[in-house]
Amino acid sequence: MTSPAQTPDSDSRPHIPVLLAEVVQALAPQDGDVMVDGTFGAGGYSLALLDCARIRVFGIDRDPSAIAAGQRLPQAADGRLSVIEGRYGDMDLLLPQAGIARVDGIALDIGVSSMQIDQAERGFSFAKDGPLDMRMEQSGPSAADVVNTASEAELADIIYHLGEEKYARRVARAIVAARLDTPFTRTLQLANVIRGAVRKSGDGIDPSTRTFQALRIHVNDELGELERGLEAAERLLAPGGRLAVVTFHSLEDRVVKTFLKKRSGDMPAPSRHLPAQAAGPAPTFSLISRKAIAPSDAECRANPRARSAKLRAALRTDAAPWVAGGAA
Repeated sequence: MTSPAQTPDSDSRPHIPVLLAEVVQALAPQDGDVMVDGTFGAGGYSLALLDCARIRVFGIDRDPSAIAAGQRLPQAADGRLSVIEGRYGDMDLLLPQAGIARVDGIALDIGVSSMQIDQAERGFSFAKDGPLDMRMEQSGPSAADVVNTASEAELADIIYHLGEEKYARRVARAIVAARLDTPFTRTLQLANVIRGAVRKSGDGIDPSTRTFQALRIHVNDELGELERGLEAAERLLAPGGRLAVVTFHSLEDRVVKTFLKKRSGDMPAPSRHLPAQAAGPAPTFSLISRKAIAPSDAECRANPRARSAKLRAALRTDAAPWVAGGAA
């Protein structure tokens, strides 16, 4: 996966798993373990885990292109790798179908992959022209459908909340005005409208960055999928199992941080002036590190796409998974 920021020369960079050594260290594979790479992509985490111990790995990806490319890898991994098409938010349903009730480790690398950005025909990149698509599963409503049919208010909300774009209203207004003449079908067509509405910032980030991020997250329901994935991991991990999640921007990291804080009992105590509250469900995770792990300066120099990455990791306790209103 990669950060939301993109540069025109990104197609020259190979896919490099971010925080790879740190993820492997957090998951600590041991002979006999069963692990899940919930965002399989090019299989970087899966192969690294397989190299560390005699384990079995199940790679999950919602992108049919990643699944097709991954079909060549199981043979090279001595049959210890199985690739499953689906969403990581459904991993606790997909793994039992493969005869696996509990797993010892789960890796999640949130966001869009380098390969998806670098393929202009997928429509994720504002740096090269392609169809305005952005669908990871290559089905359902596309980004073009959203920008051509959503109201100005809806677009502004998407761009503001999912792209953290302070000029969201200005961008939405420009999109609606432009589509009256010509419906949006291409990435550069949209990027140029955004660039005409928002000036380039002093940090050199393309004005289209935040809007493209917002549309991508909206089209693929990425934050909803992340929430479902964390809950599925809680149900699927065996006691003592490990969870490692790599995120690339504040929206994703906030979801992971909040989930792990709640599930580890690391939330602020209520005010002593309020009535005493009944104890909640037992913690289902303990934090491996209280602070997020960032990539080293050396990794950022070698792979600029790692700059905004953060890793959070936790250990599954033996407590029952939480459900609405309490423990299961």
